Amino acid sequence: MPLTMNREVFITCAVTGSGGTQDRSPHVPRSPAQIADSAIAAARAGAAVVHCHVRDPDTGAPSRDLRLYREVTDRIREAEVDVVLNLTAGMGGDIIFGDVEAPFPLRVGTDMIGASERVAHVAECRPEICTLDCGTMNFAEADYVMTNTPGMLVAMGRMMTELGVKPEIEAFDTGHLWYAKQLVADGVLGSPALVQLCMGVPWGAPDDLNTFMAMVNNVPPDWCFSAFALGRNQMAYVAASVLAGGNVRVGLEDNLWLDKGVLAENWQLVERARGIIEGLGARVIGPDEVRAKLGLVKRAPV
Repeated sequence: MPLTMNREVFITCAVTGSGGTQDRSPHVPRSPAQIADSAIAAARAGAAVVHCHVRDPDTGAPSRDLRLYREVTDRIREAEVDVVLNLTAGMGGDIIFGDVEAPFPLRVGTDMIGASERVAHVAECRPEICTLDCGTMNFAEADYVMTNTPGMLVAMGRMMTELGVKPEIEAFDTGHLWYAKQLVADGVLGSPALVQLCMGVPWGAPDDLNTFMAMVNNVPPDWCFSAFALGRNQMAYVAASVLAGGNVRVGLEDNLWLDKGVLAENWQLVERARGIIEGLGARVIGPDEVRAKLGLVKRAPV
């Protein structure tokens, strides 16, 4: 498949994530105010979309507290700077097994809940976009499995569609794209769909360019895709995704560093990504253009 460079690119900033990064950098936001402020600064730097998790304000641990999501949502929507809000719906599918000879009972940290509860904050806050992790995957930790069964995905996908929230399909491997296409064929998700290609997340798709192009080539031509890679390859994948016809994601969820030995802030990562995109001869588009492109409706503060 020949490359067709994207000339109209939007940047997503993944503001904080749910990984154990809260003690590795002082710039990883914890409280709703910090998360919202970091998202707003990223929007000022050129991010058209902000992807948000929430954390316990005291410990920094990942959270599913509806009150925290509500506060983050309200703060972002009440800001003077416009941005498309994308909330995670990936929490609540975590299984941590016991010893290899005695996998049950499940270990502390397991967080498996039902579809309605996994989407409760989406129903409460009505973001323009929310994520849908389109498969089950072993993560880097020895006995941790990110669990998203076909039945769970059908249920969650239908809820998102009925709420009028655009699912962003998170594809960690080619099989996830295969199933995403089935969800569209079955009418669970609308078409054209929105996809995030997640590269270099152990143990999903490695972030080599051959695998990346295999992922790109499995995205239907009328769908819209974005891509990211973890750590040191984050900025390399800004260029790679644009050249392959996609959009880009950066942010502290995926990478803590601006340069060797220099911890980044979200707005700095967005600023650097913008420089790469514009250096390639493409234009960074804003939130209104993203809404028109993806068929989104801006929602006012509640």
